[in-house]
Amino acid sequence: MRIVAVTACPTGIAHTYMAAEALEQAAKAAGHEIQVETQGSAGSTPLSTTDIQAADAVIFAVDVGVQDRERFDGKPRVDATVKQAINGAAGLLDRAIAAAEQRSDEPAPASAPTDTDPDSPANTGFGTRLRQWLMTGVSYVIPFVAAGGLLIALSFAIGGYDITEAPPVTEQFDAGSLAGWAALANQVGTIAFDFLVPVLAGFIAFAMADRPAIAPGFVGGAIAVVVGAGFLGGLVAGFLAGAVVGALRKIAVPKALAGVMPVLVLPLVGTAVVGTLMFVVIGQPIAAVTLGLTDWLNGLAGVNAALIGLIVGTMIAFDAGGPVNKAAYTFAVGGLSTGSDTALELMAAVMAAGMVPPLALALAVTVRAKLFSPSERESARSAWLLGASFITEGVIPFAAADPLRVLPSIMLGSATTGALSMTFGSTLRAPHGGIFVLPLVGGPLLYLLAIAIGMVVSAGAVILSKQIGRVTTTTTTATPAVAQ
Repeated sequence: MRIVAVTACPTGIAHTYMAAEALEQAAKAAGHEIQVETQGSAGSTPLSTTDIQAADAVIFAVDVGVQDRERFDGKPRVDATVKQAINGAAGLLDRAIAAAEQRSDEPAPASAPTDTDPDSPANTGFGTRLRQWLMTGVSYVIPFVAAGGLLIALSFAIGGYDITEAPPVTEQFDAGSLAGWAALANQVGTIAFDFLVPVLAGFIAFAMADRPAIAPGFVGGAIAVVVGAGFLGGLVAGFLAGAVVGALRKIAVPKALAGVMPVLVLPLVGTAVVGTLMFVVIGQPIAAVTLGLTDWLNGLAGVNAALIGLIVGTMIAFDAGGPVNKAAYTFAVGGLSTGSDTALELMAAVMAAGMVPPLALALAVTVRAKLFSPSERESARSAWLLGASFITEGVIPFAAADPLRVLPSIMLGSATTGALSMTFGSTLRAPHGGIFVLPLVGGPLLYLLAIAIGMVVSAGAVILSKQIGRVTTTTTTATPAVAQ
């Protein structure tokens, strides 16, 4: 069989390529041909039209919307998450082959449904598609948060926290002083942050209803900012724009109008409908909810802050880059747009907690290598770098091999780190980067201490649980002495 596949995760860093490698290895072992398009942060080389046409089936192993998905219309398709591809690539291949064989036994359909049609039959449920739409928006937001957050943090490091009071650089800019450059970095970073909510809404809408939904989504997100609905308003605007444009696309129009629908009619009508609803109907209620949430976050202190850190730390480690992990991460990234101290503390806690699992397993392997398999000992080498880079997925080889011991252990360590980071009051504006953005952390020494303590807690728990399991296995399998 000839299979083509697309892999994509929200950050486009680890899961995307791990899923591609797992599919390639499974196909090679089963004697099939496969070509994988990785839609990651490093860019992608699209599959050629010839390769797609020659394919017997398609696999989408994605947690976000697939770019240019209409290329695959009419092909038998299997939908899955990247985690399912990493942990069960052989099963996905079997499903793809079964779908191809079933299609070959059936008459060709008059018209194949497209992925952008909300009602098209698919192997994924509505909940999975909803998460993919959300993660698509988040994946496009991350570069803006990274650029804006790092520039703002750099401006504070150079010019102090009163740099926000500097006059606009269009009116006054001193290229010969550090304060001038700090003001420039702060104002550029602030403008980058202004795009967060519109970009989120625009690309959620894009994931739902393709390019015609981008304009309604962006405009709806911008209105959310204007009325004070913030990040939550952007989410609603994005889903609303996608639903409106998706519904409009179902309307049958004369062929003479079909050509202008995507570029004129759909964006126009979609923008008018979404804009009206955001301004007149739902914008203000969402703004009230957003204000309440912001006040609640800002009011967290002491035990409450530590409890929030413990919860998000546990979520980050729960599925090592899966939906629960991404929910905690999205919550933290969304808070960055408020700029409040508590939101910055939450971002620091989430990143610290996400670094702990790979680092802890690497430490455990270093301390007690005999408790781990040769492949796990090999994985530990890269886990050091992955953990330091805030790529929680580095723990997956260990969690997949021994989930009952590893997962509770890393949740314990990450929860500890999250609670300690919030208690210490460490802050961070950058949504990614791990140890490499340490100069931008508020309270870096205590931040490192929180990470180190979590590492030790998780590593100790893993070693202890494996030791107990090993002792139990040895005791139960020992052969009793035979009396002579």
